[in-house]
Amino acid sequence: MKRHDQINNSVVLNFTPTGMVPRRHDNPHVPIDPEEIAEQVQEACHLGVTIVHLHARKADGTPSHDVDLYADIIHRVRSFAPELVICVSLSGRSAPNFDSRCAPLRLTGASKPDMGSLTLSSLNFSREATVNSPAMVQRLASEMLQRGILPELEAFDGGMINYAHYLVEKGLVRPPCYFNLILGNPATAQADPLSLGAMMAKLPVRCEWAVGGIGRSQTASIMLGLAAGGGVRIGLEDNIHYDRHCRRLARNIDLVKRAHLLVEQLEREIMTPGEFRRRMGLLPGSGEYGRPPEIQGTGPGG
Repeated sequence: MKRHDQINNSVVLNFTPTGMVPRRHDNPHVPIDPEEIAEQVQEACHLGVTIVHLHARKADGTPSHDVDLYADIIHRVRSFAPELVICVSLSGRSAPNFDSRCAPLRLTGASKPDMGSLTLSSLNFSREATVNSPAMVQRLASEMLQRGILPELEAFDGGMINYAHYLVEKGLVRPPCYFNLILGNPATAQADPLSLGAMMAKLPVRCEWAVGGIGRSQTASIMLGLAAGGGVRIGLEDNIHYDRHCRRLARNIDLVKRAHLLVEQLEREIMTPGEFRRRMGLLPGSGEYGRPPEIQGTGPGG
């Protein structure tokens, strides 16, 4: 584990404005169309975020991997935040086939994403399962490697981190790595120090990581992650309520402001997109990674 004085002062803030589950009837503040999503990203950027994790939606609010929708969102975001790190979702919950899932990775030029999400195994959520077979995970990892797109490694328990090490050994993922550690899902790791510590212990030395929490676990999860030296994943994708008792619907900007407040109370600061790019060897504005990092991220063993 890191000693206290080894905790990185810069905090990754990974902003997740939309997701694929919450609908307008759940929370009227969920952004759906490209203009709404870009507006809420811009609002968050005024406060400070490192990464934006994007999901596209059809006009009826259902999830989509449509490349035109993703291109529209990315163009809008890059018009006001050209250095912001942009990650596209490759989730298979609504469209499990490979061609659909990897479609956003095939955008080029100014529309090319910097990162793509990669959930490292299958898992059950509260109402449904998401299937990520070994073959699918490896194909998506290979596609990102070939296209110079950094994987956003999504881990819901320690076994998924084990699988990330396996992908590195196979040459399908290239360090330094970036992880989201997601807590609070009923079937996986919970928002408690022991669960997070067990996951942290498995992280590779050369990595950046952030902690997110599902539903009412969100605030506790990000507090645990910050106290342990990690970053924050925050947004309506994971939690539509502002309070633990689900009495007040959240806005994305409310959640980002709370993350900033917690970071400030710990006398830390939000990592700029430029610093994240240097740490990960991620070239600005081109979606290309793999050059030797100028500053290398350090995991719990560093």
